[in-house]
Amino acid sequence: MFRKHIASAPTISTFLALTAILALAILTVAAQAQTFTVIHNFTGGADGGNSYAGVTLDRAGSVYGQTVTSDGGSGLGTVYKLTHRSGGWTFAPLYDDGGFGGVTIGPNGSLYGTGAVAVGAAGVFNLQPPVHFLPNPLAPWMESSLYLFQQGIYGNPTSGVVFDRAGNVYGTTSNGGRYGGGTVYELSPSDSGWTGRVIYNFGNGTDGSFPYAGLVVDAAGNLYGTTLEGGAYGNGTVFELTDLPGLGWSESFLYSFTGGADGGNPYGGLTFDLSGNLYGATPGTYTFNGNAGSVFKLTPSGNSWTFSVVYSFAEGGDECGPRGTPVMDAEGNLYDTTACLGAHFAGSVFKLTPVNGGWTYTAVHDFSGNSDGAYPDAGVSFDASGNIYGTTTVGGAFPAYGVVFEITP
Repeated sequence: MFRKHIASAPTISTFLALTAILALAILTVAAQAQTFTVIHNFTGGADGGNSYAGVTLDRAGSVYGQTVTSDGGSGLGTVYKLTHRSGGWTFAPLYDDGGFGGVTIGPNGSLYGTGAVAVGAAGVFNLQPPVHFLPNPLAPWMESSLYLFQQGIYGNPTSGVVFDRAGNVYGTTSNGGRYGGGTVYELSPSDSGWTGRVIYNFGNGTDGSFPYAGLVVDAAGNLYGTTLEGGAYGNGTVFELTDLPGLGWSESFLYSFTGGADGGNPYGGLTFDLSGNLYGATPGTYTFNGNAGSVFKLTPSGNSWTFSVVYSFAEGGDECGPRGTPVMDAEGNLYDTTACLGAHFAGSVFKLTPVNGGWTYTAVHDFSGNSDGAYPDAGVSFDASGNIYGTTTVGGAFPAYGVVFEITP
């Protein structure tokens, strides 16, 4: 219920004070101003639509991503590329292979991702540019299937993949597996192709369940990730997997979310800083309790990890906080998106700056739900110049299947 608030008329001194404050606010906003540009409006046609994944950039600054909707080819979405040339952006659908996890640039420079690699079946695929004497930027790429998942063993993937230094591929499935709570899998290259195996099954007790996001790997080859549910309080976990010589993979739990000020039910993954600390985010718990999630930090301390809240979103709707993976720029600032917070409750891009042992929040862009898009589900990415790129799931120009956006300093 909304309440009217009737205030008394302000005095002249109050008016002058408010005017000074407003002028200062305008100068502050101007100093922090950044340029927001939609670089592609999805139509839901051959270009795809409804991108729940973020974007990946190559060294040349080209932008790659994945959608879940299209009316061309398979009808299950697309993998696409945006190339910056002649002061604008050229969009090219690379292949009809939709998914939620986005694509990864592998050691050989080609694209890897997860999706429907066969009729009615999911797996991991590889995309390589076509071989032409005269390159055609609009030509479809060539797809090969790395591995086809057996549903009863693996489940369905909602995340992308990551490589270790040996060239092995790792990822998660958000359901299925031995206990129905999802899996972590490994694909290893060989002369005859790729060999797959499940290295951990979730859902056996309080070990966490439904790993929606992908993994991050450290220099020693250990894997880190989050689960959407499970754990000691049922609100998700942060976990580590370590390959012990002769014993196989062993899991340890770094944190179980309580659903309080620490947030809960993380959809996003984790990112490292240069000191080996882990950062992640939560959108808030399923049941609205006045908490719209958090950005958190895990600090290694001997054989354990210390959890702390970097920033708590104290107000907002059910799961309206960050659903993506935070990223850190060269200055140590964290960036992410909120799903349905911001000035217009259509989501936002935000920045957290470390200041005197704490963190300061800055709204980089508040989505209006109109031509700029609405409800970003994934985080953002940077190019070499510090420009920010990301996607929204809906909004943009009619018929409003979402956008790819760029934010420049």
